[in-house]
Amino acid sequence: QVQLVESGGGLVQAGGSVRLSCEVSGGTFSRSTTAWFRQAAGKEREFVAVTDRYRRHAYADFVKGRFTISRDNTKNTIDLQMNSLEPEDSAIYYCAADTNVILSNRRNPAAYDYWGRGTQVTVSS
Repeated sequence: QVQLVESGGGLVQAGGSVRLSCEVSGGTFSRSTTAWFRQAAGKEREFVAVTDRYRRHAYADFVKGRFTISRDNTKNTIDLQMNSLEPEDSAIYYCAADTNVILSNRRNPAAYDYWGRGTQVTVSS
């Protein structure tokens, strides 16, 4: 049973930083594609960032160089460092993982079978 647990959310002022972490257990983490998505109130879940087993990264356009995704295969964790946060970044952030994600589909939440419960990030203006 694959389990993902996010941590690190909270309340931060605009312009501030937050580091999210996701611990993955019960699967073959080293072969997984791992990603962060977010969902704001009243909106659909959207892609934020992804990293795969070859450490190929991709980011949503709105990131604009502010976020960095990283993974540690020794600890089975995926981190998301978020800097220069804006109120529009307020959302529940979810990590996702799967071993069968094809490169062209990695931004699609439907490509992932395993999800964490999410962690809330609130950015105040």
